[in-house]
Amino acid sequence: MIRLRPGPPATVADLHRAQQLAGLLRGELERVRAAAVAWRNGLGGLLVALVGFSLIRGRTDVSTLAPHWGALVGVLLLAALAAGVAGALALLRAAHGRLAVTPVAALPPAPLGDHVEATAAVRSLRTGVRLVLLCTALLVAAVGVTWYAPADPDPPAAVSTTER
Repeated sequence: MIRLRPGPPATVADLHRAQQLAGLLRGELERVRAAAVAWRNGLGGLLVALVGFSLIRGRTDVSTLAPHWGALVGVLLLAALAAGVAGALALLRAAHGRLAVTPVAALPPAPLGDHVEATAAVRSLRTGVRLVLLCTALLVAAVGVTWYAPADPDPPAAVSTTER
């Protein structure tokens, strides 16, 4: 049979450590949210710069690419769009919380609830960062294909709209 007995009394160092942990838990959610906003802004700037760069250079018409290369560019852009949207939603979830109302009866005590939300926000932040980086890689691949894919040896004839 196991008997439980009181342990030694808490020392001043134990009390200071408990206060530090309580303080860290109180500010944890705010720190995670601030980090998520910073990542959201930074990754948004990266995507804007990348899209701007891709619009400056490269072929303007994928129909001039060799057969099937245009379709590859389309698939890469569609995958980049899907990854970008999912990443943006994950970053917004990390920065601003879940888009739902929790019933009052289901609310956990304040420190525990904040810690659970901070953990979920960090998970969303990591997912969002990965998805936005995947979106960036897919955009770079799509632009690279438009730059370096072989040209169509038999391009479609241009239709002239001017009459003489």
